[in-house]
Amino acid sequence: MITKQQSTNTQSLKEKAVSFLQLVASGKVREAYNNYIGPDFCHHNPYFRGDAEALMIAMEENAVKNPNKVLEVKRVIGEHDIVTVYSHIKQTPEELGVAVVHIFRFLNDQIVELWDIGQAIPENSPNENGMF
Repeated sequence: MITKQQSTNTQSLKEKAVSFLQLVASGKVREAYNNYIGPDFCHHNPYFRGDAEALMIAMEENAVKNPNKVLEVKRVIGEHDIVTVYSHIKQTPEELGVAVVHIFRFLNDQIVELWDIGQAIPENSPNENGMF
């Protein structure tokens, strides 16, 4: 049985995960890191070293290259210390974009681990339900 305190804390973590992504998407990467990333943070993105600094620099470079990035959160699911955010991300407003799942692990209300996976949105899909 989930207690009211657990439910409130899970909601708080969900809000923190979304706020982190919104700040990063708007180019405020250092603010996002200062507000939400905990000590000993690690991530599992295969394109960058696994430490906080490497990912932060990559996010800053992406923000410079894509100042009009669009992030639209579609679903947020939280359980205990894990929050999953399903989003539609476009590097530019006119592109089809990518469906992205970010999985956050929290410790002491800070993000300490991050996984992310993405799938490009095809121009012509036979699936009438769409990706969202």
